[in-house]
Amino acid sequence: MRRAILTFACAAPVVFLVFVWRWPWPSLGILALSHALLLYPTLRPSSQWLGPVFTAFDAAAKELWLTIDDGPTEDTPALLDLLESRGIRATFFVKGTLAEAAPDLVAEIARHGHQIGNHSQTHPSASFWCLPPGSVRREIEQCDDVLSSILGTAPTLFRAPVGMKNPFVHPVLRKRGMRLIGWSSRGFDAVKSDVAGIVRSIEAGLEPGAIVVLHQGRPWSLEAIEAVIAAARSRGYSFVLPDAVRLKTKR
Repeated sequence: MRRAILTFACAAPVVFLVFVWRWPWPSLGILALSHALLLYPTLRPSSQWLGPVFTAFDAAAKELWLTIDDGPTEDTPALLDLLESRGIRATFFVKGTLAEAAPDLVAEIARHGHQIGNHSQTHPSASFWCLPPGSVRREIEQCDDVLSSILGTAPTLFRAPVGMKNPFVHPVLRKRGMRLIGWSSRGFDAVKSDVAGIVRSIEAGLEPGAIVVLHQGRPWSLEAIEAVIAAARSRGYSFVLPDAVRLKTKR
């Protein structure tokens, strides 16, 4: 699928330039379709068109995977205490620049038994989806280098900023033996501060094997994460760190 999309997208501008003078409207249609075919899988986090995006896992029971983006931040110690008190292990997708500025916090996350993933070096949320190949590679590799220097090993999981990727992301991940992790339940808590609304949004996506995405570093983050944990457990769910063989690309 990825090869077909890229081939069509590359050929469409040539078709447009060759035939626009003779068949303007069909040529414009072909050009518009080629752009749409590239934009849809780029802007839709769960789309598999450009390569595998793991959005769930094979659950042995009512299990969920808690993932937390955008750290490390000042609330990391309190967040670690919260998770420790609830007996929960999570995956932290961290930004390279923040990890570089606070290596002790990254080491503390790992010391508490949590998993650490790559969330790009600078988290260019407005532009990552359209970065050229070299910039995509640098965002991933530089964050890898920072985390490797702190932890001694490179992460195997990557989450794109805002979940948006482009055709240049998967080649870098394949070369580095990494997996692109999406989600199946989100609370929009990066921008929404209404904790009750965040919980409702998360609950709408809960089912065995769901990947829950939340964020840290906002004034409401701790309260939201605590509320989501309580709501999920009241429904009989537990939180686990699934191994690679349990990951699924489609729900």
